[in-house]
Amino acid sequence: MSVPMKRFLVISLILLLAASFTFQTQAPVATVAAYGPKEALSYRLHYGFITAGEARIEVDPSLYLINNKVCYKAAVIGSSTGTFDVAMHIRDQWTSYIDTATKIPQRSMRDIVENNYRLKEMVMFDYKNNKANVIRESGKELSKSTAEYPISANLQDIVSGAYYLRTLDYSKMAAGTTISMKAFFEDKLYDFTVKYAGKEKVHTKHGYINAIKIQPVMPDNKMFDGGNSIRMWLSDDGNKIPVKIEADMFVGKVEVELKDFSGLKHPIVFTKK
Repeated sequence: MSVPMKRFLVISLILLLAASFTFQTQAPVATVAAYGPKEALSYRLHYGFITAGEARIEVDPSLYLINNKVCYKAAVIGSSTGTFDVAMHIRDQWTSYIDTATKIPQRSMRDIVENNYRLKEMVMFDYKNNKANVIRESGKELSKSTAEYPISANLQDIVSGAYYLRTLDYSKMAAGTTISMKAFFEDKLYDFTVKYAGKEKVHTKHGYINAIKIQPVMPDNKMFDGGNSIRMWLSDDGNKIPVKIEADMFVGKVEVELKDFSGLKHPIVFTKK
């Protein structure tokens, strides 16, 4: 596995599975929207008792007009903390402008700082001509380059893809159902699959909550331990917010837990047991 791909897989955990992917799939969608403007979620990533990183997922209160589509502006912002910040200094932000009607992204942006690695990227989706126009600035001097890649309809980018998983109607799926996707990273297509693993009650810092369990099926690699090495739980309610993530990595078990939340569109209920 290449160095950029290793970097991508590690940072994807800190950013709550916000991998540099675009998704293409067909699956049952819930009739009521799970999120809206002003929603903000914050998370803590840790190895055992050691906090390694923090992340925020938030929807801007304002709406934006992109490609003549009214869009949400959603962002995932991650950073390393404590001693991990010394070893791997990370300040990353992924942004997506998501069509409020179709939930399809109209524009995507990345602003990446990982030690000495630097990247600014803007992806403009042109669905009429089935192409993505990409502008990148990378390296210490932020050298600029442009590229064009073929795409098809109903794609999702790194941020909207995470929100897309929250729009699915899991009540119409049997445990073990898989959702197949085409994943686009930089300039290549990858096959990607998410498995719906049923429902469980999980413990969080806020208490216990009924949750939907999903598992990205990972390809063979040196970063993760097995094809079911990542487990993600969404609240089993109208919000479907990520409440917990676990990953079995070569360095041991990594956990991502929900710290705080605000601006939820639907009620959320935690219990003592």
